[in-house]
Amino acid sequence: MGLALALEPPPVAPAPVEDQALIAATLAGNGEAFGELVGRYQRAVYHLAARTLRDATEAEDATQEAFFKAYRALHSFRPGAKFSTWIFTICYRLCCDRLARRKRLSGDELPDRADPGAGPALLAERNDEARRLRAAIDLLPEKYRTVITLYHLQGKQYDEIASVLNLPLGTVKTHLFRAKEQLRKALTT
Repeated sequence: MGLALALEPPPVAPAPVEDQALIAATLAGNGEAFGELVGRYQRAVYHLAARTLRDATEAEDATQEAFFKAYRALHSFRPGAKFSTWIFTICYRLCCDRLARRKRLSGDELPDRADPGAGPALLAERNDEARRLRAAIDLLPEKYRTVITLYHLQGKQYDEIASVLNLPLGTVKTHLFRAKEQLRKALTT
């Protein structure tokens, strides 16, 4: 007595919903749709905030605030625009405001310090070259560090970076070139 198995194709995962559809669903009252957007971009937005602010706790706060602001202003989102560029812009501007506030409160320049968000276990796992690169990026001036983060770590194109940072395209290219030069010098010494 043999069992006849029906050969059915494996279930196909549904295609991911486009950001525009999630935005429309959120505006129509579906809170879970915005949760999906948060899930897609939270890590990248946090990364930008952590690199800009150099403080893990403040980066978490800035990330949460950026998504809260985006949610409240979602009705003003331009159809056809990229949500990722928009949320990065919101986050970066919040970080700049926080840095300016920090500077006013301290009355002087902020000291350079290593990224406190990287725990000892994570650092132990990374090889020496990766640690040196991270340290070199952290020592870059903020404008170069931000461009390097958006371009190499977040995979943004020049025009998206220009939009996020509200800079001319030529300035973005110059900052990126100079950042790479400084990193090259730091890593060859």
